[in-house]
Amino acid sequence: MVHHAGIREVAILSVSIRGAGRLAMSGSGAAARFKAQGTTLGRILITGGAGFVGSSLGLSWKRSRPDDDVIAFDNLRRAGSELAVDRLQGGGIQFIHGDVRNPEDFEQVGSVDLVIDCAAEPSVQAGYGSSSAFLVHNNLIGTVNCLEFCKRHGAGLIFLSTSRVYPIAGLRALPLEETDDRLELEGSASGPGWSGKGVRTDFPLAGSRTLYGATKLASELLIEEYCAMYGLAAVLNRCGVVAGPWQMGRVDQGFFTLFAARHLWRDPLQYIGFGGSGKQVRDVLHVEDLFDLVLLQAQNLEAGTAPVCGIGGGHENSVSLKELSRLCAARSGEALKIGSTPETHPSDVPYYVTDNEAITETTGWRPKRNLEELLDDVFHWLRKHESELRPLLGAGEGKR
Repeated sequence: MVHHAGIREVAILSVSIRGAGRLAMSGSGAAARFKAQGTTLGRILITGGAGFVGSSLGLSWKRSRPDDDVIAFDNLRRAGSELAVDRLQGGGIQFIHGDVRNPEDFEQVGSVDLVIDCAAEPSVQAGYGSSSAFLVHNNLIGTVNCLEFCKRHGAGLIFLSTSRVYPIAGLRALPLEETDDRLELEGSASGPGWSGKGVRTDFPLAGSRTLYGATKLASELLIEEYCAMYGLAAVLNRCGVVAGPWQMGRVDQGFFTLFAARHLWRDPLQYIGFGGSGKQVRDVLHVEDLFDLVLLQAQNLEAGTAPVCGIGGGHENSVSLKELSRLCAARSGEALKIGSTPETHPSDVPYYVTDNEAITETTGWRPKRNLEELLDDVFHWLRKHESELRPLLGAGEGKR
């Protein structure tokens, strides 16, 4: 995610296996169903199902598993989410207008076998200079309501968390070298929870991390307790930046799409924070690679466990804002003059790259689509749907 160009991640998560020996209770049925049914996984509920990640996962799931019933559940609060409803229904997905903050809204759904929780207020700037009420209720109370729903129906849970559970001070303290185009970790340096490959799930958690990150970390802890106490089957995925077509990038979240749109339509853009040079770095994961992992995880849920997985594009798919600007200019046909604001927002961090080694060793998953392919997909989407998207992604949208 970006504060116009100071990067802030889309929220999403990772796996360190914990509690594998815990007693399976009421959730054991869900795990058994997934492993027994093979091709058909049953009935799938995706909360936040009209958002970028939720709708992308839902449509990919239905294409991959046409015999499964997929339900998208969303309050349509975010600008642009309404565009997803026709695509979802056209793709054979049932849409239910509901809000995770309201437990009674879940009564419309009925029994399901799996919940993929994508419902979140994903901005790291949420709560700065404004009320934190919606953020806390949506991200934390919404998790409790999802957990209670899973408990009632014996459903498995795949929870999309975020790399922003890691403290700001700890990430800012990483030893970084500055090159002409980007910041990079120093040579062979390493420390607790990090190395030249990136950040691992055992990165120290002491310290503040934004209210957004705190709600996600608190949700992770609640899920672990529900799995231990009630035998639910869950996976916690900590992701950094996820991107792809139909992401409605804003100044505070979704920088990859925002940069592509601003370059294509010649709209104003700024490098914000860390001196305004555009050298801050993130790894970026194609949403289709995320789907590949989620489907694999759904087929291997274990009752009583909630493994934490760090997932992202990895170092090979990392990019600075300055490098991304160059890649966008090559696709738009002309370099964009980009402004500079040196001041750094309190929530921003200069560098985040995911170390995927643990999840690859555990599952065999690794990203298949590279950064260039991802950017090509985004530019193709922007050109094809310009009339719909320009009012939402263009600079004329004030705070966007």
